[in-house]
Formats: sequence, structure tokens, C-alpha cells
Amino acid sequence: MELAMGSRSPLSFLPPSPREAPPSLRLAKEIFGGSPCLCLAIKGRKNPSIQLRSSGRTATRCSVSSTTEVTSGKKKLMTRRDVRNIAIVAHVDHGKTTLVDAMLKQAKVFRDNQVVKERIMDSNDLERERGITILSKNTSISYKGTKINIIDTPGHSDFGGEVERVLNMVEGVLLVVDSVEGPMPQTRFVLKKALEYGHAVVVVVNKIDRPSARPDFVINSTFELFIELNATDEQCDFQVIYASGIKGKAGLSLDNLADDLGPLFEAILRCIPEPSIDKDGALQMLVTNIEYDEHKGRIAIGRLHAGVLQRGLEVKVCTSDETCRLAKISELFVYENFTRVPAENVEAGDICAVCGISDIMIGETIADKSSGKALPAIKVEEPTVRMSFYINTSPFVGREGKYVTSRNLRDRLSRELERNLAMRVEDGETSDTFIVSGRGTLHITILIENMRREGYEFMVGPPKVINKRVDDKLLEPFEIATVEVPEEYMGPVVELLGKRRGQMFDMQGVGLEGTSLLKYKIPTRGLLGLRNAVLTASRGTAVLNTIFDSYGPWAGDISTRDQGSLVAFESGITTSYALFSAQERGQMFVGPGVEVYKGQIVGIHQRPGDLSLNVCKKKAATNVRSNKEQTVVLDTPLSYSLDDCIEYIEEDELVEVTPLSVRKCKNPKFSKRK
Repeated sequence: MELAMGSRSPLSFLPPSPREAPPSLRLAKEIFGGSPCLCLAIKGRKNPSIQLRSSGRTATRCSVSSTTEVTSGKKKLMTRRDVRNIAIVAHVDHGKTTLVDAMLKQAKVFRDNQVVKERIMDSNDLERERGITILSKNTSISYKGTKINIIDTPGHSDFGGEVERVLNMVEGVLLVVDSVEGPMPQTRFVLKKALEYGHAVVVVVNKIDRPSARPDFVINSTFELFIELNATDEQCDFQVIYASGIKGKAGLSLDNLADDLGPLFEAILRCIPEPSIDKDGALQMLVTNIEYDEHKGRIAIGRLHAGVLQRGLEVKVCTSDETCRLAKISELFVYENFTRVPAENVEAGDICAVCGISDIMIGETIADKSSGKALPAIKVEEPTVRMSFYINTSPFVGREGKYVTSRNLRDRLSRELERNLAMRVEDGETSDTFIVSGRGTLHITILIENMRREGYEFMVGPPKVINKRVDDKLLEPFEIATVEVPEEYMGPVVELLGKRRGQMFDMQGVGLEGTSLLKYKIPTRGLLGLRNAVLTASRGTAVLNTIFDSYGPWAGDISTRDQGSLVAFESGITTSYALFSAQERGQMFVGPGVEVYKGQIVGIHQRPGDLSLNVCKKKAATNVRSNKEQTVVLDTPLSYSLDDCIEYIEEDELVEVTPLSVRKCKNPKFSKRK
């Protein structure tokens, strides 16, 4: 049984005392007979140390409220029976976007003869290349006369800010869990946030057609996670749906999967509460996302909480500090079948897009002109990693990029802050240095890759963790790392994590493939550069996932790299003659015929410490003929991606980023390493 990833012992996981459900959930808890909703049908083995809340019953019915009006204080709230707002959340690679594909196709969003790409919601080029979701996106489908607004969210922990800012737009979530892996680190994070908002949860056990699927274990582990996160009694009675997103099938039980996703759609209508709205109240809409169109300008996206929004309406835009300004709605859109459709008016409870406010920002409230008030601002978790951005000072500056000055760099980073709430930008020690903080190395690396493709040239330093000092004690961020590795490579991986101050707190077998799942609590410093080292130690078979846990006492010094760098001490074009002797000193990053400059890192030294060498040396020309030209055999140079380069560099090194190249060099501001 999977142990919880918190600080308390497994024996303390007892159900919390019953408490009153939040108002948003009370609407969904009136029960009417005849509903076949199988909530928490847990079968198979159970952990004896855990008192399962569903013991003694085989099914619990869930339904949306049949009440049309609810009195809350002095306000009379109404429910919209024709709308459901849901977010699909999960750990990375658990099949969210594939499941959304199947939902869109079965809702007849596309024509039968229409050619549709896989993972249609991953519309960004970078998302399709990497196979991950980076940005939250909206769409909607219609099912039995009910409009279902769907928000697809990222599964990687570095983009958790995208999940946090959209959860206030919905009343419930679909928690997608892999039928083999079960709850993973990001599953815990997104579920914690959903429960804090009081949202209803429908658990989808996805990839049920995998040969090593173990749904009983997955459901038990998910229930334990609910208990550990202090879910209410109502939230713990969650709906379970078994599904195969790639086949487009779902069902209430393993033995009775339907030929389509009908049971999933029915569960959404039955178990996700209807929006509670103040239809006659003052207009209020919290902006949770921003898009840009070259014709319409800035487009604000959010859920209308109260009132009616009309095209051409004059409104007031309020910030969290009670300052307001006047604006006018030029165009209004709603989401229908994967497209934005113009609308004359939108009622409260629906998700819409607004044009005409050129300076609108995420977190601001579009309110009634006369009596509107700001809604609470969006709060996201604090960053844990920072990197320094510099202007490009290499001899090759300006050759490939269009934007190279500090003003260009400052403007671009300022624009990023407008929609990336989890990121911070500060001025560095000099006017051409900027400190960018994010939720992880990947979070900042995606920004770097986007800027590179937009034509920017700049340099970045190595990632550093953001420490805190509390009561004169130095605290650093710790993360929960899970490593899925074949048993034959477990030894080297355990040794590697131990060197980086990782403490194992759980180890278990996964499925039938002879794979072990290791769980560690490890300083964020120890994770910098770890991914490549784990892949090398496991011959590319290990899967590493991490998520922020908490701040803890400083863990001590950590050595992240045992080898130095090979540095070019002369500018020029590399030659086969010079590389043949240089490769005896280590592994090279460059091949023959490549232009390099003094101070550029051209390889990995096989020993600790850096070594300067000449990779541009030419063979001396003499008047003595040799009987036969010597054949030179060169090793294939290492090809490092942007992520690999950022993981590789140390304190006195930089990565030079241009639209066409990624180079590594020594930082001239640091004294030479002895």
C-alpha cells in the first residue's frame, strides 16, 4: 500500500471528524433515488491501519441539487441547470489531454471526415514537441442540453501556477489517475488545491486497458490521499469512473465498460454541482487568463460570478487594492465546441472572453460601473528556484538574434509577468542583469526556449534555490522525488540520491514489469542536474518526478558535478587534428569545422577541475612529404539540449542562448577555478 508523502506516520491516517461542507458542495448533496452512481466502490485488499469511510456499503448516490434557489446571508443565489464548469487535473502523462480528445470527438465537436491531430488541446509548438501541457486552455461541449465548460491543465509540478489560477472558475474537477502508477506527486498537489476550494471531485482511473493495471490499489491509495488532505465526508464519497482515454471507453465498473464515454458524461452531470449565481447582483468577473490577438488585442478570460455581461457595456476594472478605472466591452465571446463564438450577453455562471480593455491584467475584476467591487485576488505558491539573465557578451553577439539589448530583455520579461503569475522578476546587481524566479528549472527553461524562438539573444546562469532565514536559522526548500526504476538499476540510483542528501521513506513494487517505485525527501539543491545523472545510471529507463514539499533546515554541502570542463583558450575554427588529441582529455561538445571563441566550453574533462586547450590548432605544414596521410578517427560529439546545458553548468559558467545555437562558456566575472 502506498504510504502518504507527508510528515505524519501512516498509523495516524484516520478519518477526520465530520464537518459541515462548504456552500458550493451543499448544492450537490441532495440525494434522489435510482441513480446508479457508484461512489468509492473499493474492492480487494485494504490497509488495516486505515478505516475506510465506505466500509459496509457498496454504493453511495451523488446528484446535483434539485433546488433552484438558495439563500446565503442576504443574497438569493440561483443555480444554472444548463451549465457545468470542470477542470481536468492529473499528474504528468496520466492521460488528461488524450481523455479530452475523446470527449471532444464523442461530443461531435468535429465533423466525421475532419482530420484532427492527436492531443488537440496542446496547440503550442513547444507543447507538441515535448509532449506535455504547459498552458491551461478552455473548451466546451454540449451533452443532453447541458453545456460543459472544460479546462485542460498542465500535469507538471513546475506549471502548478496554471492549475491554481483556474480552479476558481469551476465547481468540480476530474482527477485523472493512472491505473498502474496511482497517485503521484502532482496528483497530491492538484487534489490539495481542489479540496481547499471545496470542489467536488470525480476520480477517473485512466488507462484501465494496461496489462499491469491494478485499479483496487489505485482507488485505495487515492482514498488515503483524500483522508490525509483532510477532505470532508462529502468529498471522500467520490465518484469512481474506469476509463481508457485512447479507446474512448468508460464505465462504472471494470466488468462493464461502455463503448463510449457516456458514463463519464453522466457522472459529470450528476456529481458536479451546478454554478450558484447571483443573477440580479452587481456585475463581477475575475480575470484568470489572458490571450492576445493581433486584431482584437488583449483578450481577458474568466468566469462571470454575478450579474449579466453585455457587449458594449461600460464597466469598472478593479484591482485588489480597491483602485478602479473605467472601460468598455467592445466584443464578447463564449466557448462552444472548441471555438470562441461571439455573444451579445453572458449570464453569471458561464466562462467567457472579453475584448476592449487594453490594459487588463490577470487577477483584476471586471465589475459593475456604479456599485462593483473587486473579488479576492488569485494567490499562487511562492517560487523556489531562481536564475540570472544577462545580456549576451560573447564575441558572437548579434549574429543570430534580433533582440540583444537590456531594454529588449526587460520588456520581454515584463510581458511574461502579465500572464505567468507564478514567476517573479527582479533587477540584478547591474543594469543589464535580471533575476528570474520560478517554480522549478523547467518553468524557467520553457520561458528561455520561447524567448529564443522569438529572436532574443542572452545569457543565463545556473539555477539556484531560494532559501529563507527564520529565527536566525537557514531553511532551504525540500521536494518529494519519486523514481520509477527497474530493479536491476536500483542500486546506482539509490547511491546517487543518497549522495545528494536524499532520504528514502518508501519503496514498493509497481505492476508486473519488475519495476520499483522509490520515494525520497530531498533538498531542491540536490535535484539540480539530477535528471541526466539518473538517466545515465539507469541506462535511460528511470522516470523521475518531483514536487515541492516544504522548507526545512539546511542539509549541508552537496556535490553535484565531479568533473570539470574543457575550455577553449583561442578563438577560431575547430580542426580534426586538434580534436583528435583533445578527445583524449574527455568528451567533446563540438566537432570539426565549428567556430568557437576564447572561454567557450568545448567538452567535459575526465578529471575534476577545468583544463584549457587549443581545439583550433592546425597541422604544421612542412616541405617533407609523408608516405601516407594519417587517418583521424573522432568520437561523436555530445549533443546537449537547452535543458541539459542548464543542468550541466556550475557557479562560474553561463549558457549563451541564441535563436540558432546554445553554447556554454566560462563567466568572465568569476576568477578561474583552481
